[in-house]
Amino acid sequence: MAAMQSKQAHETKYAWAGGLTVFAAVMLTIAGVIAVFRGIMGIAEDDVFVATRNYVFEFDLTGWGWVHLILGAVAVIIGIGLFQPSMWARVGGVAIAGLIIIANFLSLPYSPVWSVVLIAMSGFIIWALCVSRKDDVTA
Repeated sequence: MAAMQSKQAHETKYAWAGGLTVFAAVMLTIAGVIAVFRGIMGIAEDDVFVATRNYVFEFDLTGWGWVHLILGAVAVIIGIGLFQPSMWARVGGVAIAGLIIIANFLSLPYSPVWSVVLIAMSGFIIWALCVSRKDDVTA
């Protein structure tokens, strides 16, 4: 009886960890696609962005476009890699989500709403990837 309860508890724990990894994979892929589109808009110097003067981290809008485009492309690749239970994808997911948080914080004056949304989304991605242990995810 105790062995059956232990097996059921292990299966429930495995499903929970697998679900968090899939959640992180989907969210990182979505965040990456949004960052790619945001990068394209920045490179094209679209009128969507707000022009704020006298900001400490003031950079060229085209430069920010390239930063977001590259981060977004890497995030999509790692997000797709997260659908397989591999440690490199989890470490890369945490790293790229952290870089996305930093890039969105620095570009807050250009698009404040999307920056805050992507910062929150990346925070949830980091949480989901860090909460499940290696032995919970791999079979």
